[in-house]
Amino acid sequence: MKALSGTELYAAYRDKVLAYLRSRTACREDAEDLCAEVFAEVLRCLPQYDAEKASLSTWIYQITRFTLIDYLRTRHPSEPLPEDLAGADDPAEAFLRRETLDRLAAALKALDPEERDIIVLRYYKGRTLTEISRFTGISYGMVKVKHKKALDRLRSELT
Repeated sequence: MKALSGTELYAAYRDKVLAYLRSRTACREDAEDLCAEVFAEVLRCLPQYDAEKASLSTWIYQITRFTLIDYLRTRHPSEPLPEDLAGADDPAEAFLRRETLDRLAAALKALDPEERDIIVLRYYKGRTLTEISRFTGISYGMVKVKHKKALDRLRSELT
């Protein structure tokens, strides 16, 4: 995946970040100021970003969330943080989760059917490689090889 410039990052994620911040702050101007802080931090920390640890959208969302928490703590230090700060009904979190699932689905489609079956059995059904070997009739050694190959292909598709 090609590295995005600061302008491209801002264009790609600004609306999502701003929508999240607007849903959590009372004042539109505060949300816009926080959005600017988020992207300043994103650009400052971009050299440390590690695609192995998280997708870019997840990483930006975490910076957004931490920026909002800092804002809420300094603005109202005696009030507790809202419990739903990153709740399940959060539209930004739901969007990011959907984006991640869409990327994963596309990456799974790129696998051979046998590799995809192994990944589904291993991570969705929670089966061990030994159980997968018995279930599919493929030798344990070949299941290990196909499992590793599938994970490597998924990793490359998702980065």
